[in-house]
Amino acid sequence: MGGEALLGGSLEILWFDSLGAKSSSICIRGANCVILVDPGAAEMQPSYPLPKSEKSRLRREAALKIRACLEESEVVIITHYHWDHAPRPGGDILVPSLLRGKLVLAKNPNIYINESQWKRARKLYAELGCPTEEPPGEPGEIPDPLAELPIASSRRFPGYDSRRAELLSRGRSWFKGLWRKWWSSPWISEGACSGGVRIRWIDSESVEVCGVHLRFTPPWFHGVEFDRTGWVVGFEASLPQGRLFYSSDVMGPIIEDYAEYIAGLRPDVLVLDGPPTYLYPYMFNRINLGRAVDNGVLIVESGVGNIIYDHHLLREARWRERVRRVLEAAAKSPARLATAAEYLGRRPLIDELAGAGRHG
Repeated sequence: MGGEALLGGSLEILWFDSLGAKSSSICIRGANCVILVDPGAAEMQPSYPLPKSEKSRLRREAALKIRACLEESEVVIITHYHWDHAPRPGGDILVPSLLRGKLVLAKNPNIYINESQWKRARKLYAELGCPTEEPPGEPGEIPDPLAELPIASSRRFPGYDSRRAELLSRGRSWFKGLWRKWWSSPWISEGACSGGVRIRWIDSESVEVCGVHLRFTPPWFHGVEFDRTGWVVGFEASLPQGRLFYSSDVMGPIIEDYAEYIAGLRPDVLVLDGPPTYLYPYMFNRINLGRAVDNGVLIVESGVGNIIYDHHLLREARWRERVRRVLEAAAKSPARLATAAEYLGRRPLIDELAGAGRHG
């Protein structure tokens, strides 16, 4: 599988967590220009078994790899505003100024965004000289995001339903507070910024660039329902060589409606972020891990072609054990599922580190 050409060579894997730094970045080479997806890289968490100096070195290596594509790209996609996906103001390698002169297709930073990403987006676009404006119109009635998730909403979990109901109730209250904030604060404007960058919000949009048709999802939760880390936007890219779906950060996916959507697409290449097993069981419980694994099996068995299964999943040594049923389903299906490192002909770094630890 090493060095395998994906979509006829039009898709290049830049960096993922299996290589030792947090990122989920790819380069799409269209008919007449280059599209970079998620130009961000961050150091691994404290529990990752490497010295901080080595984590920092790997983050710099990732950033340089991504920057090489960024410098030749004309279009940049930003699916959300975490620093392993977006350029960080004040960073050393991947910085907002590199976006100047490019078309940036980005998650709307004004709505369906949590407090942390709201602040980060404003730092990013302020550095690019993007203007702000008053919110458009009136906020209207506060929607219920769960109305868009009929499958997940109908799920029952014996012994956990009451706790889940409590969490969803808290989530609705959190969402209502955000809704009021979004509609009472200045919005970042689309269009041309003084820094020489053109901005377009992509939530639920379709765009044709570089000879590639891009179809973006609505805002999806970054994990479970009402996940406090916010929302992301995934997308389908249709090229002459085939179709790609990039999940962004759906953590499995945990939510069944997202899994059904992806399975229904049956893309030739799927970039799928796995569940954050490094947070199990303290911040990521057994129920949601089970949901993510069930959904992974559903997707594998749907007829998807190549699956790059990576990102959050590759941050701890027991990841294969945690998603064993997904790997077993892939072994029995035509789907080719592997980490980004394995598609590049390398062993995931966390596997190497775990092997070294077992052998002293």
